[in-house]
Amino acid sequence: MMATASVIFMLAFALTFYVLGATFVEGFVNYRTWHLIGAAEFKPYHQAIRPGVMAFVVFPFVLAIVLTGMLLWRLPPSIPRLSVWLSLALDLFAVTVSIVFQIPIQFQFDRQGMSLPLLRRLNAIEWLRRAAHIGNSLLFLWMMARFMSSLSVRY
Repeated sequence: MMATASVIFMLAFALTFYVLGATFVEGFVNYRTWHLIGAAEFKPYHQAIRPGVMAFVVFPFVLAIVLTGMLLWRLPPSIPRLSVWLSLALDLFAVTVSIVFQIPIQFQFDRQGMSLPLLRRLNAIEWLRRAAHIGNSLLFLWMMARFMSSLSVRY
């Protein structure tokens, strides 16, 4: 039971930091350079990157949420259950920002192509999702410190 909880925690930890990095690339690299893509090329480009975003950003984020949720049933003893609930709340906040603000903007890009006002709105709202991911990563870092210190006490 303890080994399973440890593996689930370590996978959730790794994916949480992976997602942080992936969303940073998406927000700081991708979104910030879209204005450089020509109007004629933007719509096909935007539609072409969707499978990659789904595979390398969305899927790992969903998997991280599932693994974090599994910690409610299989939690290493050194990690407080409240921290898992807080992590899930931060994930829910990031998902809500995506559903309410970002996904509708992305669909507008698919329909109409490049729009600087839409891009500015996307970049303006990105900090909310980024803050949730940073907060969750810091929380997982704290949980990992507790987890590792409990291992050093036993050995």
